[in-house]
Amino acid sequence: MRPLNDNLRHALTNARLQPVDVAAHLAVDPKTVHRWLKGRIPYPRHRWAIADLLHLDEADLWPELAQQHRAISDEVQAIYPHRWSVPQATWRHLFQSAAREIGILTYSGLFLAEDTGIIRLLAAQARSGVRVRILLGDAGALEVATRGIDEAIGPTVMAARVTNALTLYKPLIGADNAEIRLHETVLYNSIYRADDDLLINAHAYGTPAAQAPVIHLRLTEPQAAAATYLNSFERVWDAAKPHAERA
Repeated sequence: MRPLNDNLRHALTNARLQPVDVAAHLAVDPKTVHRWLKGRIPYPRHRWAIADLLHLDEADLWPELAQQHRAISDEVQAIYPHRWSVPQATWRHLFQSAAREIGILTYSGLFLAEDTGIIRLLAAQARSGVRVRILLGDAGALEVATRGIDEAIGPTVMAARVTNALTLYKPLIGADNAEIRLHETVLYNSIYRADDDLLINAHAYGTPAAQAPVIHLRLTEPQAAAATYLNSFERVWDAAKPHAERA
């Protein structure tokens, strides 16, 4: 007989949620949620959704899974099969952990820009003295249009995503310690950095970025793999144009 999941039960109580609320949010039968409370471990997609709903880490709700999330090596902390499978709490924790610098290099990063909590977090970090640098694709660049074609969504859709992201990032424009630049680079990876921790979203031809893998790296030495991505970020940054010049 499985032990009751008291962690999940207490978390729901603290969040003032009933099993039926979780069932509605995840589009599952309430009986399924009750089985989880009785000790059954949900499928990964459901665990991630519950953790995001409760603003907790998955390991807080299912400590027995923590062993599976141990770092693969000193540098490779975790590998996620898809960007969408990275829990939202992981993105928040990444940016919250920064004490010196946050860096985002992508074409649109719309999934972050649409998260009001993330935008507020980035703005708060900038106000506290953390340097925030965001690199988005130039909506009019050939490279952005080509990426849209590669992902089978079309060049105009990708350009529109960049434009939408810029609108949503407005709270950061002109803020102290925050800067947005536009690049015309062929991106082999999107890079999300907080000090020495990086989430690398590998790009694959014909595959939307949300479907591609993400690797969590930690900078451990100057010649490590993480350093390669940090150097790549700096090269794109140096060649990019400040957004203010194009407003």
